[in-house]
Amino acid sequence: MNAEILCVGTELLLGNVINTNSAFLAQELAKLGIDVYYHTVVGDNNERLKEALAIAFERSDLVITTGGMGPTYDDLTKESIADYFGLSMVLHQPTLEKIHVYFDQRPQKMTANNEKQAMIPQGAVVFDNQNGTAPGCAVTQNNKTAIMLPGPPTEMQLMFAQSVRAYLAPFVDSTLVSHTLYLFGIGESTVENLLKELMTTSTNPTIAPYAKNGEVLLRITAKAPNTSEGDRLIQPVIDQISRQLADYIYGIDIDNLQTAVVKKLLAHHKTVSSAESCTGGLISKLLTDVSGSSQVFSGGVCSYTNTVKADVLAVSPDTLAQYTAVSEETVMEMARGVRHLLKTDYAVATTGIAGPDGGSDEQPVGLVYVAVVSEDIADVQKLHIDFGPLTSRDDIRQYAAKVALYRLWLAIQ
Repeated sequence: MNAEILCVGTELLLGNVINTNSAFLAQELAKLGIDVYYHTVVGDNNERLKEALAIAFERSDLVITTGGMGPTYDDLTKESIADYFGLSMVLHQPTLEKIHVYFDQRPQKMTANNEKQAMIPQGAVVFDNQNGTAPGCAVTQNNKTAIMLPGPPTEMQLMFAQSVRAYLAPFVDSTLVSHTLYLFGIGESTVENLLKELMTTSTNPTIAPYAKNGEVLLRITAKAPNTSEGDRLIQPVIDQISRQLADYIYGIDIDNLQTAVVKKLLAHHKTVSSAESCTGGLISKLLTDVSGSSQVFSGGVCSYTNTVKADVLAVSPDTLAQYTAVSEETVMEMARGVRHLLKTDYAVATTGIAGPDGGSDEQPVGLVYVAVVSEDIADVQKLHIDFGPLTSRDDIRQYAAKVALYRLWLAIQ
């Protein structure tokens, strides 16, 4: 079975509402082993909706719609699908009774147009709406299936979980299993160049690279009768990629880099502290976003001025005078100072020029130093962060913080 997701609503076309429904449905359908080849958005216009439906059913077995299920004149999804299948609209009495109960419990009175939500295509399977008044429904005819879901995500997602997933299960005989490798310190083009032969020859599982916030994700996906068989197909591919790119892979099926760092610190029973200048506490924020980080992250110092660097972190005034605040020497003393101050196994520090002002020929915007220290490690990396003319202050800070976390992850042992 292949599917198309058709989201209805002029507000989506105008960008007034972000279309999260497509992403949710695509992920859920993938879990069921249903291929999604097209996402379509159409406004609240009857003729264009009918045209979009006709195109969708020409190329897909299953069309799932969201939106256009409300009580107003321009909510026409059910009517358009009924017309496509040549079905009349009929009253679904249990839904009408539920709508009456809904309004009886509220101060506003029920208007006549609310009864429109209780009308469904004749013979449709009805899905109860636990979070609203508009039910969902499904119609199957001539090997074509339409599933109509409400637009509000809280209504649609619960309805899918409670009703639609089970409704779709008999239609499929396989599932899609995916595992994701997370890489840092290597570009997407380099990854593709190193793995090109494997990517082009692998058909089940498939390998897809994604660039995301300075990282590369490799999603390996297999179609199989069940999850265990899918895992069996995927594991040799993971093993081969891990051998080729061992220096860059920091996790498999892990939320993010900071989670990988916290898990590794926990596994080795180690602690860390941070001293930040240009990242302004972002490293501390990322680490403390992770549940359980209180066991490994002792604290941080946001040393934005030279006074704090000298008075709190014990950076030598001579170092600051001779090498400036943005230097290898200063960042190393910052890291050592916070490690001594907070008595941790590791410390990470950053200093640099995040811009857009403050740069010079000798110290341009994007120049950042990152240090990681422990009893046995003294690692400094010099960065020139420049993603092009639109590189923002936040881009520089975010990437510097990620490099710091990655260098820390490499150091933990």
